[in-house]
Amino acid sequence: LTKENLESIYDSTNKIIEMDSSERREIARGKALGYLFFEPSTRTRLSFQSAMALIGGASFGIADVQSSSIQKGESLADTVKIMAGYADAIVLRHPLDGSRKFAAEVSDKPVINGGSGTEEHPTQAIQDLYTIRKELGKIDGTNIGIVGDLKYGRTVYSLLYGLSNYDVKVHLI
Repeated sequence: LTKENLESIYDSTNKIIEMDSSERREIARGKALGYLFFEPSTRTRLSFQSAMALIGGASFGIADVQSSSIQKGESLADTVKIMAGYADAIVLRHPLDGSRKFAAEVSDKPVINGGSGTEEHPTQAIQDLYTIRKELGKIDGTNIGIVGDLKYGRTVYSLLYGLSNYDVKVHLI
């Protein structure tokens, strides 16, 4: 995403936050979000479910692959196509690199990346950047320290990609 894309997302987020709850519940009324979580998640899955509920939509999906047809050999392509038949958009979290891109290619519905392999976790990065902007009033001109698993943390990679749109000094710790 470009800086302009990110800023548009933040501005839209602020507008939604400023709406009264009855107006907010109309945004996704009649819409469904399908989630396919092929690896464990608490915060990411619940944040999507909660957000969809707050804007008036429904969410459903696979949070435990042990209870799905994946256990019987159903492919990722088939699972994504089935979900696309029920949902208006799909959130995918998958352990394999490239899974998000593949899912987007086989789906006729938008696919949101909720974490793919070792590559990315862009929705977390967007939230982190939004929080920085909200708390500091800006992102440009800031000093950002990132602490944690710098080699294997996909959230780190995504945040660094997002920060590359801004004039920041980054300290990797």
